[in-house]
Amino acid sequence: MPRTVLGAALLMLGACSAQPPSEPRPRTRELTTLSAELITIIHRHAGDSAVVAVAFRDLATGDSLLLDAHQSLHAASTMKVPVMLELFRRADAGEISLDDAVEVRNEFRSIADGSRYALDSADDSDSTLYRRAGQRVPIRELIGLMITRSSNLATNLLIDLADPRRIERTLATLGASETRVLRGVEDGPAYRAGMNNTTSAYGLMKVMEAVADGRAASPAASREMAEVLGRQEFTTMIPAGVPRGVRVANKTGSITRIAHDAAIVYPPGRAPYVLAVLTRGFTSTGTAAPVAREVSAAVWRYVASTTPGGTPGGPAR
Repeated sequence: MPRTVLGAALLMLGACSAQPPSEPRPRTRELTTLSAELITIIHRHAGDSAVVAVAFRDLATGDSLLLDAHQSLHAASTMKVPVMLELFRRADAGEISLDDAVEVRNEFRSIADGSRYALDSADDSDSTLYRRAGQRVPIRELIGLMITRSSNLATNLLIDLADPRRIERTLATLGASETRVLRGVEDGPAYRAGMNNTTSAYGLMKVMEAVADGRAASPAASREMAEVLGRQEFTTMIPAGVPRGVRVANKTGSITRIAHDAAIVYPPGRAPYVLAVLTRGFTSTGTAAPVAREVSAAVWRYVASTTPGGTPGGPAR
């Protein structure tokens, strides 16, 4: 049995095991149909040459679906969400203020051997921060650049302040220990030593779920984090699969042959749902985006079909 199909079969067994066969879990049939649809989408795009992992949870109903969702993959820039989360928690505790300023520099130390390295602005999705070297920039502004424009420089300026050891403890309390943040971006010696940031679709789903339901930090801080994620500039994956005008708060991540997206989707008039789609093996984000978009659209249709009165339709973005 192909790995993805096996994952789906295990999912459905888990979904039904809590109740006797004569009392099937509500919406089990609909979830089975959704699972089959997602497997078809994934196979059409990925075949046997790429990995696509999916984790979905509806916060309105508790419905969930996992396909290869516990497979560990390179986290790429999705690791920036836990960095943000930890900084907001530190601000909640009064240890820092998000209005405190950090000096912009482009020199960092490897966690592997202490050697110094710098980032190349040409490899960063945001180049504006490099022009501000020597200036002091508020933490809140750096968080915005790290999330909405996926600034690598902002990330490396913030990760030591967040402290990977504290991030690890926080992720464990949120049930997201499958997401691990060890280091900043472009730490070559650490990469060669196998010291990498990793995640699973399930881990990312749990991170975004904590933001969505107000457990990531204080409720107010969680709302602010969702607002930051909602200003995301990279929207060709999960956001592209929902109707235009629907609020989405997401974070993408991509490196060579890796393209991920994790999102909170806010259908009007109901609680949100969380979706993570992780891929490995596609040649570029552009070639991976269609599978994430189609998975997102299928999940949207499922949510609409199980919502009394449905959710507003309309064209996708």
